[in-house]
Amino acid sequence: MMLSMLNVLSVKVSTKHQIVVPSAVRRQLGIKAGDRLEVRIEDGDVVLHPRPARASERLYGLGRGMYGPDPDLYIRELRDEWEERLERLGR
Repeated sequence: MMLSMLNVLSVKVSTKHQIVVPSAVRRQLGIKAGDRLEVRIEDGDVVLHPRPARASERLYGLGRGMYGPDPDLYIRELRDEWEERLERLGR
């Protein structure tokens, strides 16, 4: 069963304030025993996200596109600009 934003599943909070993530959700997201989840409150809703094991995994791809489609070209152009500035300054 593939869940979407339209599917609403209900969970119960235990006396120890614990919940069980429904098996369909665990399967779809690949959540296994011992995995960590991030818990946030967004607009009054509780939102759970699978949390990558390492910070580096969380940051992976963060700067994608930051320097345009071709980072090497961006760096070459930046170096050329600096070379021109240095020439104008007589260095």
